Amino acid sequence: MFETPVPSSPISETTRERLLDAAGEVFAERGFAEATVREICGKAGANVAAVNYHFGSKEQLYAQVLQHADELSMARHPEFPPGGSGGAELPPEQVLRLFVGQFLKRVFDTGRPLWHDRLIAREMTDPTPALAQLAEKNIKPRALMLQGVVRRLLGEGATDLRVQLCCASVVGQCLLYHRCRTVVEHVMPAIRLDDAETPDAIADHITDFSLAAIASLCSQDQSRGTRA
Repeated sequence: MFETPVPSSPISETTRERLLDAAGEVFAERGFAEATVREICGKAGANVAAVNYHFGSKEQLYAQVLQHADELSMARHPEFPPGGSGGAELPPEQVLRLFVGQFLKRVFDTGRPLWHDRLIAREMTDPTPALAQLAEKNIKPRALMLQGVVRRLLGEGATDLRVQLCCASVVGQCLLYHRCRTVVEHVMPAIRLDDAETPDAIADHITDFSLAAIASLCSQDQSRGTRA
C-alpha cells in the first residue's frame, strides 16, 4: 500500500492535476476510507479508470495528494534560505528568523485552496500509512535543517533530545496560530490576526523568545557543568 506512484506523461498532466485537486477536496471532506474513486473522477471530469492510469490506485493517489498540498505550500513560501545550503553560511540567529518567518507566511497564507488545511489536519488526527511517506520525504529534510540551526545555537555538546525539544518548541509556537486561531482571537484580542502587520510581529516574537530560551538553557547547562 502507498507504493511509488506511476509517472505521468506531459500529455496527461492536465487530467492528472485535475484529479489531484478533486481528490484533495473529496479526501478532505470524507477522509480516505469514505472517499470513492467514482466521486473523485466525477468531480475531475475524468473517466473512472483515470485514477489507476495516472496513479496506480486510490492509495497512491491519496499519498500524492498529501505531497501535492505540501509542495504547493512550499513553492509559495520556500523554507530554506537562498542557495540551497540551509543557511550554513549565515549566523544561526538569522537562519532561525528566516525559518520562523517563512513558516508563519504559510500559516497565514489565504491564497491556498481550503482543502489543504482540512486534509492535513485530518491526516494528523487520523493518520494513514501515507503520513510516513510525507514525513520522510517532505517534512524530515526541513526538520533536519532546523535541528542543525538549533544545534549551532546550543553548541555541539547538546544532546539530540535537547536539540529536538527546542525544535518542537519553535514549531509548536508557530502552529498555535494555525491550529488554535479561533481560540486565540477569542481569548487574546490584542493579537490582531487579521492585521497585515501581525505575522511579522509574531515572527519576531517567536524568534526572540526562542533565542532567549535557548541562551538560558545554555547558561543553565554551563552552570551545572552538564549537557542535557
